[in-house]
Amino acid sequence: MTNPIAVFLALLIFVGLGVDLVIYDGQATLLLARKFFDLVEWLAFWR
Repeated sequence: MTNPIAVFLALLIFVGLGVDLVIYDGQATLLLARKFFDLVEWLAFWR
């Protein structure tokens, strides 16, 4: 991955988080965080 691609992806993520926080009050971010923690717990079962 080149530096311009990495910068573009980082900006895209930050813009997406900003839009979520401004328009949707962070609900999508909260949902993704909860699903991520569920995934971590599920993976810990297989450890």
